[in-house]
Amino acid sequence: MTQIKSPNSAEVVNKSTESAVINLYAAAEKIYPRSTFGFFTKWRWVMIWLTQLFFYGMPWLEWGSRQALLFDLEARRFYIFNLVLYPQDLIYLTAILIISALSLFLFTAVAGRLWCGYTCPQTVYTEIFLWIESKIEGDRAARMKLDHAGFSGKKLFKKGSKHLVWILFALWTGFTFVGYFSPIRELGSAVVNMGLGPWETFWICFYGFATYGNAGFMREQVCKYMCPYARFQSAMFDDDTLIVTYDEKRGEPRGKVSQKTAIDPGKQGACIDCSLCVQVCPTGIDIRKGLQYECIGCGACADVCDTVMDKVGYARGLVKYSTQNALNNGWTHQQMLKRIARPRVIVYTAILAALVVATLTSLWLRPSFKVNVVRDRGVMARLVEGGMLENVYRLQIMNATETSQQYQLSVEGLAKLALQSDVTDSQQTVEINPAEVRSIAVRVQVPDGAEKSGSHHIVFKIRAKETGETIEEKAVFLVPR
Repeated sequence: MTQIKSPNSAEVVNKSTESAVINLYAAAEKIYPRSTFGFFTKWRWVMIWLTQLFFYGMPWLEWGSRQALLFDLEARRFYIFNLVLYPQDLIYLTAILIISALSLFLFTAVAGRLWCGYTCPQTVYTEIFLWIESKIEGDRAARMKLDHAGFSGKKLFKKGSKHLVWILFALWTGFTFVGYFSPIRELGSAVVNMGLGPWETFWICFYGFATYGNAGFMREQVCKYMCPYARFQSAMFDDDTLIVTYDEKRGEPRGKVSQKTAIDPGKQGACIDCSLCVQVCPTGIDIRKGLQYECIGCGACADVCDTVMDKVGYARGLVKYSTQNALNNGWTHQQMLKRIARPRVIVYTAILAALVVATLTSLWLRPSFKVNVVRDRGVMARLVEGGMLENVYRLQIMNATETSQQYQLSVEGLAKLALQSDVTDSQQTVEINPAEVRSIAVRVQVPDGAEKSGSHHIVFKIRAKETGETIEEKAVFLVPR
């Protein structure tokens, strides 16, 4: 019985029985992306610098006497410059997530996967780790030679140095990430003094390990198999979406040519089959096979192809950002841009604009304090000295500002209503510290017999003396039979 190994190395065919054994998982070959330069590569590094300066620098920026951007989970407060959000403001987090999703849909419908190629954290950290690798181990050829070489002191030194730098950078990344949830200056002091708590230690190591593993080892596997965006992106694409494309009409048939050789359109296309577009691709695909879900739209293949076209004296743009309709119809750049304002894009833009305006308006009109009135269930209604009928309530006032505020309490709705409280002064004013929630027991009284039995609607008015804002909360005053 003879077994024949198929060309894809993942299938074994039994010749005598004509049965096949198919392995579910074939070993993935390591990808060695070649370094390149050009317009899109420069912009990719500009975006890497911008995103990382923001990520690593923002936690150190102060706003007043605190960190400018801090998600303090222990205190259950989110500080965003002069804005302070509380668990009750979860609606704003929901709005931000919806706006982010719609922005991604809009951006993808117009320009494809530019998010993946230029600002996605997986792409950004993979580029940084590859840069570190190239500085220590050398270019693509040197890295491949080193990996296939036998064990030696030189190999151990280079590999060890690379992984040491990777680990230090990953731990710094984990430390910065935790610095968004725990004040980073206090966190840094705890690291220096070996006083980190167990949870902070865990999350620094966890996020550092995730960065080290994803950017150092998994790389394109995350984009190809783990990221869901690659799977559903086709639902947002159409023939007018800007993607990295290979001009097949101009490039085929492929063939080797001498430098400065004129192209014979009947026998030779512009593609010289150098395979450099495959070598520079971070996910290892061949863009000449058409649009593939693995393509992250980084434009590295376009940069290296333009370089090759310059060397052989052909026009640039064999691999470029274009749309399927532009390629099929031979459109100019201006004709292609006119197709941006199509129904799908207009609908996404209109919904996104409405959500952004609504969210910003809500934040602008958001009151500086919040009030909740809770009736004391232990005391429904009672007679007290002086012939007064009394109902007891609990007012929960939250000062959403970062300065102490004074609030004046009053109640309306019935004749001869009186408000009493042990924590307020004679003018019914209470002071609440910054970002503090305070519960105040108040007693509302009316002369016995002044109102008929039943429930009567009353309104508590709480006025911030410094800002002049007033919040009204309805309640019910009970008069027993």
